[in-house]
Amino acid sequence: MATSSGGLFDDMNVLGVIGYVLEQTRFLFLVPILKRLVNICQVISLLLFIDAAYMATVVAIVKLLGRTPKKVLKWESFNSDDVELAPSSNHPMVLIQIPIYNEKEVCQLSIGAVCKLSWPSDRMIVQVLDDSTDEDSKKMVLLECKKWASEGINIKSEVRDSRNGYKAGALTAGMKHSYVEGCEFVVIFDADFQPEPDFLERTVPFLVHNSEIALVQAGWKYVNSNECIMTRIQEMSLNYHFAVEQKSGSSVHGFFGFNGTAGVWRISDLNEAGGWRDRTIVEDMDLAVRAHLSGRKFVFVDDVKVKNELPSSFRAYRYQQHRWSCGPANLFKKMAMEVIQNQSVSIWKKAYLIYNFFFLRKIIVHIFTFVFYCLILPATVIFPEIEVPKWTTIYIPATITILNAIATPKSFYLILYWILFENVMAMHRSKGTLIGLLETSRVKEWVVTQKLGESNTLRQNLIPRYSFPERLRWREITVGMYLFICGYYDFVYGKTYLYVYLFLQSVAFFVVGVGYIGMSVESVPS
Repeated sequence: MATSSGGLFDDMNVLGVIGYVLEQTRFLFLVPILKRLVNICQVISLLLFIDAAYMATVVAIVKLLGRTPKKVLKWESFNSDDVELAPSSNHPMVLIQIPIYNEKEVCQLSIGAVCKLSWPSDRMIVQVLDDSTDEDSKKMVLLECKKWASEGINIKSEVRDSRNGYKAGALTAGMKHSYVEGCEFVVIFDADFQPEPDFLERTVPFLVHNSEIALVQAGWKYVNSNECIMTRIQEMSLNYHFAVEQKSGSSVHGFFGFNGTAGVWRISDLNEAGGWRDRTIVEDMDLAVRAHLSGRKFVFVDDVKVKNELPSSFRAYRYQQHRWSCGPANLFKKMAMEVIQNQSVSIWKKAYLIYNFFFLRKIIVHIFTFVFYCLILPATVIFPEIEVPKWTTIYIPATITILNAIATPKSFYLILYWILFENVMAMHRSKGTLIGLLETSRVKEWVVTQKLGESNTLRQNLIPRYSFPERLRWREITVGMYLFICGYYDFVYGKTYLYVYLFLQSVAFFVVGVGYIGMSVESVPS
């Protein structure tokens, strides 16, 4: 009996020791560390707010003063309604490049739209850069080029032996042909972009009459934005990017990135900056940074918009977002010292490029959004000693969210979906950002974003459907479980209403985790 009592006493001592160790670990390590992380996140939150407020203020002032690009810069129409002008026309020679890779669903739309541009036919060359490996796609491109050539369009179909350098390699190879030598400007349209007939008439004059301008970037509009909630959310994010980020950079001649398509470059400036390079998967941003460092200026023309297609499947969207997050981070790593050591631009422009454009908007924002709102903030409900100010959790996020939503008024009622989905995507963007910074195996992964064109039949048949086990995404499900557990703890033991957000955010992760997002259910490689 005594032995039994002694054993029970020993067990109680052991449990007491374990409880004491856990309690000390909590107060000596976990709470201080979490407090420090919360403080860091508060600082980052404030920095992101200042940057967003700065851009919004610039755009608001520009709008109030009516400082459109046409009013600020020299711009004169070529004053001709006749597109069949003689070779002596005052229209400059323009090269139009359309890079294509197995995009038979949309290539005819792009080629057709470009060939209908209202520009003298003897003053433009349409160059289709076909890297396709699919035989049907190759035949379709070739037939489309022959069709327009028979109608008097100067169109060239160029095929490479390999896909070295991806898009950058194709654009570089296209510039090496002898017939390009007489061209002053080059326009790039991705395979799903469909410019309006007056695109060149509205953009090229900026380059002709302003020698300091190297790039004219047009905006985007989307043919399938109303297809599903995912495309509506994409439209909201992209509209903010163009209406605020691009416009503010253009208005102060600071810096904004080339979007890789729907833009016109002065060829001499492009070459002076070093041409296209394939060292990262964002060759467009790479070129823009180098051109900016050589003292060139860019202009964003927000009243010229080019139709294109948003990815409507989650798999296509994930690949696109991987490229858009991994590439800039990798470029930052490769070019940071080059920017710092450059002697051609002022220290303020270098600071803006390093701090605002790269550090805050391309790296910190993705990691902060996921780490704070999906990991650290949920953890604070378990530690009542830690108080997170409302300005960090409510006021600043709400203000930034409203600024995003204002760019797309028709979708304002989707603001809650936008917040929850963007937080889910922040996990994938954070992963891409870290891959770019650390240069791991996927750092140069380039998967062309799948587009489906105008055919409803293709939308139903091209994307395969998968059984339930095949469409599970365990990363999203794991984070969803973590958020749900934190929310339940806060609901039972907490003194705040944070569980409302935590439950909603966990549902968003679960919905994506079981594949019910976008136009179709499909599996995604890890």
